[in-house]
Amino acid sequence: MCQCDPSIKNPYCGVGPCQWPQQPQQPRTWLGVDPGNSGALALVDEAGNLLEYDDFPTLEVRGKRRISAPLLATLVRKWNPSCALVELVGSMPKQGVASTFAFGVSAGIMEGTLATLGVSYDYVTPGVWKRGMKLSADKGISRQLAMRRWPASAHLFSRVKDDGRAEAALLAEYARTQGRLAELVAT
Repeated sequence: MCQCDPSIKNPYCGVGPCQWPQQPQQPRTWLGVDPGNSGALALVDEAGNLLEYDDFPTLEVRGKRRISAPLLATLVRKWNPSCALVELVGSMPKQGVASTFAFGVSAGIMEGTLATLGVSYDYVTPGVWKRGMKLSADKGISRQLAMRRWPASAHLFSRVKDDGRAEAALLAEYARTQGRLAELVAT
């Protein structure tokens, strides 16, 4: 049974990657993904411990920062998550065509990496997961919650530009605590 976000009108729901369960790993781990060039990834375990985090690996290509698919694949393979929850985002008002396209490319690289490595994944809209975590759209509030949730790692979320790390960690925690993807990693 598919665990897709009901607010997403996905014609492939029930036939896509959310139906590719892999063998459970011990311990189970959840990967949270805040996509984009300034996005990040974070991994939590069954107890909610923050095991790993990293900013999206980027390279400069013709003067522009782009996601490095090989580096991203190496990172995800090394962490070996049980499943992943990716924030489903789209273009924003007044966002340029080139930046919207670049954002879409980075989201596609993430999806391709997860699918190629056989990691079960799902999407969730910002409104759904933030409401579930009792957060607003304010990324500063997300950073504050991440610092309170993981005080030993508070330094990872202390700068304004660390909002991607905070939101990736909170996405992983949302997946773990809300039962998101539970069916994908069930024993």
